Amino acid sequence: MLDDLAQDFAALRGQLTAVAYRLTGTRADAEDAVQEAWLRLSALDDAKRAEINDLAAWLTTVVGRLCLDRLRSAAVRRESYIGQWLPEPIVTPLGAPPRDDPLDVVVRDDDVRMAAMIVLDRLSPEQRVAFVLHDAFDIPFAEIADILGCTPATARQHASRGRKQLADADPPPRAPLAEQRQILERFTTALLAGDVATVTELLHPDVVFIGDANGKARTAVRMLTERDKIVRFLLGLVRKYDAAALEGGALMLANGDLAHFLPPAPQQSLDAHLQTLAIRDGTIWAIYDQANPDKLRMAGLV
Repeated sequence: MLDDLAQDFAALRGQLTAVAYRLTGTRADAEDAVQEAWLRLSALDDAKRAEINDLAAWLTTVVGRLCLDRLRSAAVRRESYIGQWLPEPIVTPLGAPPRDDPLDVVVRDDDVRMAAMIVLDRLSPEQRVAFVLHDAFDIPFAEIADILGCTPATARQHASRGRKQLADADPPPRAPLAEQRQILERFTTALLAGDVATVTELLHPDVVFIGDANGKARTAVRMLTERDKIVRFLLGLVRKYDAAALEGGALMLANGDLAHFLPPAPQQSLDAHLQTLAIRDGTIWAIYDQANPDKLRMAGLV
């Protein structure tokens, strides 16, 4: 009986991981929530299991409740976080055939691209849970209300506010990988050559640079929002470090988008960085610089 239940759970693990990651933005919290949901399911006696009419919905509700607790705790922890916070990236090989690993399945969804995940981080825990569970996974508001401890009308209002914030932020859709690669190569070449005109041309007028290090590595502590400032900041880094160190690294996928991983160069005091781009209208709309060694370690990069 338990073996059959384990098989049913295994078939749902990918979807549950997708729910948990979109709700928390961290691999560890997502994996922990899914594992805890299994422990709660397997601990039920036969009579309690027989009462479950829809296993997927039951497990999604359990995961949602667990993630809500983690989101509320994270909001407190982030008050002491140094600088900007980016979601933990899900890193997968570039050009590799798709795997059945739950995290590999998650990143196939455009809604987990970094630009969209960052908007989700701006929502309150209640808004995030209501919006994601209803709009992405079709969980009824009555069940969401039970998770949030509110009325269905209030749950609907939370989802509506989350939906509006996402629409107002208008994160760009995922650009084709071939376009991302072409822009990244042109941008890197121009940076290393000190070609200010081309670097500026490749940046969207509303470009932002967001670095995440929590004080444990070197990146911009504050979000950079003006194109000229970002150009000066990037060209300053090129002048500071040896070109050979900056030309190294590897291309991979982070949340399904092209990313460039720059390994550490201790002799130059250069930290490891994972940089992901968001593209809009053929230009770079955002640069996400993940330098927090804890998050890079979770991604298996350091």
